[in-house]
Amino acid sequence: MQRPKEPNTVATDDTSYPLHKIKVVLLEGVHARAAESLEERGYDVERRPDAPTGDDLLEVVSEAHILGIRSRTLLTEPVLDAAPKLWAVGCFCIGTNQVDLAAASERGIAVFNAPFSNTRSVAEVTIAEIVALHRSLFDRSAELHAGRWRKTATGAHEVRGRTLGIVGYGRIGSQVSVLAESMGMRVLHFDTSDVLSLGNAQTATSLDDLLEQSDVVTLHVPDTDRTKQLIGAREIRRMKQGAFLINNARGSVVDLEALASALRDGHLGGAAVDVFPDEPAESDSAFTCPLAGLPNVILTPHIGGSTLEAQRSIADEVSAKLARFMNNGSTVTSVNLPEVDLPVLHPQLDRILHFHRNVPGVLGRINSMIGEMGVNISAEYLQSNARHSYVILDVDSGRDIEIRDQLKALPETIRVRTIR
Repeated sequence: MQRPKEPNTVATDDTSYPLHKIKVVLLEGVHARAAESLEERGYDVERRPDAPTGDDLLEVVSEAHILGIRSRTLLTEPVLDAAPKLWAVGCFCIGTNQVDLAAASERGIAVFNAPFSNTRSVAEVTIAEIVALHRSLFDRSAELHAGRWRKTATGAHEVRGRTLGIVGYGRIGSQVSVLAESMGMRVLHFDTSDVLSLGNAQTATSLDDLLEQSDVVTLHVPDTDRTKQLIGAREIRRMKQGAFLINNARGSVVDLEALASALRDGHLGGAAVDVFPDEPAESDSAFTCPLAGLPNVILTPHIGGSTLEAQRSIADEVSAKLARFMNNGSTVTSVNLPEVDLPVLHPQLDRILHFHRNVPGVLGRINSMIGEMGVNISAEYLQSNARHSYVILDVDSGRDIEIRDQLKALPETIRVRTIR
């Protein structure tokens, strides 16, 4: 006899729960739209403005089925060990460096982010900084605030006709390119991948070539082993005398001591930096930096993508990804698990979600086991990466708990849950 379907349910822990029992915790003041979106879908949502640490963080994650963070909450392996109910993490930002992705994968925890939602915001602030540096606007403003009237055109330039060098020509870099060219700038770009130049932008033959030709260099690269200290003392000395450097990418990309030295001796004319190697975990914290107090240097507290429009867009995007994963098992756009895209579950079927280690023979044993139980598999979806596999089975209704318990006994199983 088939048991009746319970309406409005989703899998968590091992099997389906009513949605209102799914605990979502959103930290770091994630935009209110995320809470609204998940509450509208039926989840129980708690929203906090802080980035908890230590025992407080361990207590938070211990009861969460879904966790939403931004850039300050660090999800290390010990933290994930304290989160037995956790199925998904939403990074409401571009990066995922704050999450131990390998540890999350080993526990079958899906991690999602919003890699493109604040693209326009970062591009716009970069253009604003280009203009501000060419006119020393921050210095002139600070002087007036200090009661000093200093009207001068010395060192001030239009950006029209100047050469902009863009290092990293992805979504942000290419938008900066279009905006800069519309203002009359000549645009060079350099990327380790083959990319299509937009408009009249030209590809530099090398990073050194770009540095030597550019009046202002802006960085839009990810944080990887290849980009750490990408711009050090050698690279800065290859830049034009009086050129400007902008870093709205990652704090690890630029050697700040080398940059400060080049600003002090006049080799560079100014800089704008929004990201730093070490950033405080809380607002209103004390902060020190080698660039502090230097002329024509714009320092901002990692706000390049922080606009209301970007934060709302990120909230909509990440919350939708989290709900889709919880409701039907889709891992599309997950940064750490094999990607499986799925149709909506048929009402006469149960769905089995099985994360396992990618070794030979597991799928065959799963199919044989279910066949021996006399259960029909209506659909099967499998994707793998080098270490892990994710298989989703839509099976006849009524035997999902039994199948789940059998799958748990497989030594390769990482995690298994059901949706009905």
